[in-house]
Amino acid sequence: MDEIAAGLVRAAEMILALDPTVVEITTKSLAIALTSTAIAAILTVPIGGLIHFHNFRGKRVVVNLIQTLYSLPTVTVGLVVFLLLSRSGPLGSFGLLFTPWGMVIGQTILIMPIITGLTIAALSGVGPAVRDTAVSLGASKFQAIFTIMAEARAAMLAAVLLGFGRALSEVGVAMMIGGNIRGYTRVLTTAIALETSRGDVELSMALGIILISISLIVNLLVNRAQGNWWS
Repeated sequence: MDEIAAGLVRAAEMILALDPTVVEITTKSLAIALTSTAIAAILTVPIGGLIHFHNFRGKRVVVNLIQTLYSLPTVTVGLVVFLLLSRSGPLGSFGLLFTPWGMVIGQTILIMPIITGLTIAALSGVGPAVRDTAVSLGASKFQAIFTIMAEARAAMLAAVLLGFGRALSEVGVAMMIGGNIRGYTRVLTTAIALETSRGDVELSMALGIILISISLIVNLLVNRAQGNWWS
């Protein structure tokens, strides 16, 4: 217990003093996760809208497949992306393996099903009365779709935030694609694993506290977006 207490005190001191290593790793983690989330949102929110607003054969199967991919193991994504980006892979000539952009690609693929599926769920949660009202007021098809998406904006924002939380906390893609290179691809999760194995408990605790704090903030923002603030 004394060792844990001493570690927590030292971790707090490192955070308050803005230890350069802690700041560097945290900044890198946020940059990669935010970039991945932005790219995934740009790609998947329209895809989720297309799936929701169009009826086609096999739609239920597609939605079920997307939902199944919510729990896609990060190491599986890491393996697939590794094979794609490796020197002998189809994208090997771009030299993206063991780079931040390689990690962005992996994390984007990882969270795309989450944002897509939750976007579909958000749009499905808007009652038909909204569309009927818009049409009765003379709205075109596209204007009615825009109205529905505007009505579901809070739930869609929550979907994006959950995708960000998933990207920030994953370790498989970050380790396999990034390589955990100091000052280049080392992020919070991989640094915690490395420093713990090396016995640097204080730094591991400091990074863990930051990761938990960011996760808490994301959770509060999700609740706020869904209208559940402190309820």
